[in-house]
Amino acid sequence: MRHPEDYVEAVLACVEAVPRGRVTTYGAIADAVGRYGPRRVGNVMSTHGGGVPWWRVVRADGSLPDSHHDTARQAYLEEGTPLRRSGAVDIRAAFWQPPGVPPAPDVA
Repeated sequence: MRHPEDYVEAVLACVEAVPRGRVTTYGAIADAVGRYGPRRVGNVMSTHGGGVPWWRVVRADGSLPDSHHDTARQAYLEEGTPLRRSGAVDIRAAFWQPPGVPPAPDVA
């Protein structure tokens, strides 16, 4: 799937803006960048996200795919990202809201 270059750049710029020790969601980036939904953001990240702090983008429940868990966990520990006992990010404590995006839903 080919993405317009400006969309890819906007997604990656949003990811680069997430502060150390914080995370945002695929949906929040989709809302901030516009045009497409969270799955498209995930596709951009899987294709072009290797050079940005990809571990700072998580699912709405604070989890990452299992294939990313070990590498991301090390980054979370180094950055002081709040984690739950399950190993997922504590989304309530760590969520960073991109400018112009409504607050994240209250997740358990």
